[in-house]
Amino acid sequence: MVQQRTERLEAGRTSRAVYVVGTEMVVDLHRSAPPGSKLFEIQCTPAVKYRITPSTKDPFPLPLKAGTSLIFTMDKASKDVNDNKVSVTYFGNKSEKLDKAILHLTALDISLDVDADRDGVIEKNNPNKGSWKWGPDGHGAILLVNCDAENYYKVPDSELDKISKRADLKDMSRMLLRTSGPAELPKGYKLTLHISKSTAENIGVFQERTAGIKISSISDYSPVLGRDKLCHIVEYKGGTSEVEFYVEGRRFPDEGFKGLVTINLSLLEPISKGFPEVPIFTDIVMFRVAPWIMTPNTLNPVEVFVCSTQDNFQFLKGMRSLTARTGYKLNTCFQYMNRGDRWMQDELEFGYIQAPHHGFPVVFDSPRDGDLKDFPYKELMGPDFGYVTRVSLTENVSSLDSFGNLEVSPPVTVNGREYPLGRILIGCAFPTATKGRNMTKVVQDFLWAQKVQEPIALFSDWLFVGHVDEFMSFVPAPDRKGFRLLLASPDAGYKVFRRLQKDGHGKAKMFEGMKEEISVDDILSNPQLQEANDFVQSCIDWNRDVLKRELGLEDADIIDLPILFNLMKDMRAVAYYPDMVNMIVLGKNLGIPKPYGPKVGGRCALEAEMCSLVEGLGLSCTFIDDFASYHKLLGEVHCGSNVRREPFAYKWWNMKL
Repeated sequence: MVQQRTERLEAGRTSRAVYVVGTEMVVDLHRSAPPGSKLFEIQCTPAVKYRITPSTKDPFPLPLKAGTSLIFTMDKASKDVNDNKVSVTYFGNKSEKLDKAILHLTALDISLDVDADRDGVIEKNNPNKGSWKWGPDGHGAILLVNCDAENYYKVPDSELDKISKRADLKDMSRMLLRTSGPAELPKGYKLTLHISKSTAENIGVFQERTAGIKISSISDYSPVLGRDKLCHIVEYKGGTSEVEFYVEGRRFPDEGFKGLVTINLSLLEPISKGFPEVPIFTDIVMFRVAPWIMTPNTLNPVEVFVCSTQDNFQFLKGMRSLTARTGYKLNTCFQYMNRGDRWMQDELEFGYIQAPHHGFPVVFDSPRDGDLKDFPYKELMGPDFGYVTRVSLTENVSSLDSFGNLEVSPPVTVNGREYPLGRILIGCAFPTATKGRNMTKVVQDFLWAQKVQEPIALFSDWLFVGHVDEFMSFVPAPDRKGFRLLLASPDAGYKVFRRLQKDGHGKAKMFEGMKEEISVDDILSNPQLQEANDFVQSCIDWNRDVLKRELGLEDADIIDLPILFNLMKDMRAVAYYPDMVNMIVLGKNLGIPKPYGPKVGGRCALEAEMCSLVEGLGLSCTFIDDFASYHKLLGEVHCGSNVRREPFAYKWWNMKL
């Protein structure tokens, strides 16, 4: 829709106005006429195009009636101030000239532009630059939260009102003010950028300090909008010119912030001395702040993270062997940093942010804040490696706030609806429970606000630790949906033990040579253990039904792994032997907790069962000894490791929401 502006004329007087190319200027001729006016005629310079409403083809002078308006436009900018003119002559009758109103015009071409079609090019005056639409045929510019640290202070760049290094500019989105017109604006006119107070909390805008001079230093950029800066007067350069701005996001979408921000450019007109200027033209651009995106097991690994502690030599030995064989980098967090906290998965979650022009990984630091709490901030955040966290000020942080309780599925289609980036999975208390542990509201609000990986709530409070990675995982597959869901299954565990007993291996020992050593017969003759696992199976089955429904899965997409559980005094469950579902997935290579199952023919029966279930998918199993250093502390391989993965090839803004 063409932007219109009402202009006043006064008979017997010469007025001056600025016209903006692409708009329409409207004059109410009846309101501007002197008393007794019955007819009028119009004259103008060739650059001015006009029409009269109500429209007529009659020659001048024309009858003047209530509602008669003059609407005029100009196609190009002026070379000089007041170089065009419109005059309106009023008549009492055809021979009685009463008065004349003259309007001198200066035409300006003004456009505030962004990459609204997401192709990396800032086109001029895209008609969709002031709005957002999802999908491959959508539009709208994108901002990255500038949450990495190009600076030497190890502070996220978004928290600084300055540009630390020139490399920081690529984390921002360019915005151009294009103008064309005379060498100077008419006296008293101003161009201003302005934002709302709520927008000021979410973005920062920077401009080169010295126009027209090649940048020699990062200090040549200054903050012009953001935080306490709501308005900025822009220097008008004259002729045909561009003024370049860099815009950064400072806050991710979250509760109370949908991620959309607008920046306004207004042309201000002076009224008279002592009165403020008024806006006569406003151009608007809109950005959406890019969401934080999690990466599922099916994406290619980039690097693996583990902790080194006084007692996890066997675990590290297995992880080094696995990563060396698969060719992925292994990063070790040593004791000076981890201070004995070995739960790398629980402290953080890797994800990324992306815009058409740039993207980088972002670590999400959990609110658990164990002794690893400094690692994400001090060791991971840096140039092109972002950081985000959420801190609960009103709720107690529980085990369910650790990020072993935060997973994401591979891409799925559910009842015709596509989730090309998968769906986030979080564990909570049972839906009907009046008491129980839940992930804190600030974290859940953050995850929901990202929109592109709509979360699913699972029931995990039945577990003593309470993490979804204790009973489920995803592995890549060459068929069906491109993956399998692995679920812990006491039923599958008992099936293995009963088969062993039937085949004459009832005396075979679990945990052979350890103080926990126990025979297959003793396990099967323990009614309390059977009752506990019946309860556990019912909890897992409830989640199985939710996952089938919410991820569009069939039973053929699910593999049941033989895992038994024990109940603690509070009637919450822990794995009876190393929980094989709690694995690390590196492409087609699985790092699985060594279960120490009963041996048949010199081979662990549980390892053999695990291999038979997944090797048909082209997956290779490596069993890692985590018994003493992780399992006995109520965690496993996945809990003690983390993987940064490549981002999706799919661009999140192409989603149909």
